[in-house]
Amino acid sequence: MAIRVVRLGTPRVPGEGLRLGTVRRPPRGVPKAEFASRNYYDLWLPELAPSEALVKTAQSASTDAEWRRFAKRYRAEMSSPSAARLLDLLAAFSRRADFSVGCYCENEDRCHRSVLRELLIERGARLA
Repeated sequence: MAIRVVRLGTPRVPGEGLRLGTVRRPPRGVPKAEFASRNYYDLWLPELAPSEALVKTAQSASTDAEWRRFAKRYRAEMSSPSAARLLDLLAAFSRRADFSVGCYCENEDRCHRSVLRELLIERGARLA
């Protein structure tokens, strides 16, 4: 049992399980009924996405220092009680079920999902 961190919209791999979209907005131009069949996500979990203002900060980060500032601010957002409880829940589920979390970004190194991966590991989650 484990969590996979994926790029939404990419083909699923065997054993991936339920796909959770940790994004601020649904995919553009895709009918809601087709989110899962087009490999975006089965369930939307925007509570684990950066705030809209912080998404803009991440998208404009061009240096490592700017990216580190984004990561620090995203971690601060994820320390709120509701986000922390969700992260704890996902970490606990990772020991019982296979599922995935993801975002649309092409490069995970400059995507909030890289920080999300770290946050889950810090909570004892099993990652694939």
